[in-house]
Amino acid sequence: MYKLFYSYLANFPKKDKYALGLRCENALLELLQTLMLATSVPKTEKLLILHKASVKLDVAKVFIRLCKDVKILDNKKYLALESSLQEIGRMLGGWIKSSQTST
Repeated sequence: MYKLFYSYLANFPKKDKYALGLRCENALLELLQTLMLATSVPKTEKLLILHKASVKLDVAKVFIRLCKDVKILDNKKYLALESSLQEIGRMLGGWIKSSQTST
């Protein structure tokens, strides 16, 4: 997901690259970092970290949608990113559900 967004970021207009583009990039990197953290914490703390990751995913979705709405991303690129975000959301939802049942 991040690699795909990174390839699109190169084509952002300069004024958007360092504003909204940077926000999107940071949101995706924070999501990745939070998911990596969730893999290494004890089960008692995992659910809290996963919920934080879910919030970070929602923030990333809003920023990506905003890129489409202000016409930085065309529909084809937006749909590719949104598809990846939805898949991450499904996987994260399953992980949260699994963690809830095991605690």
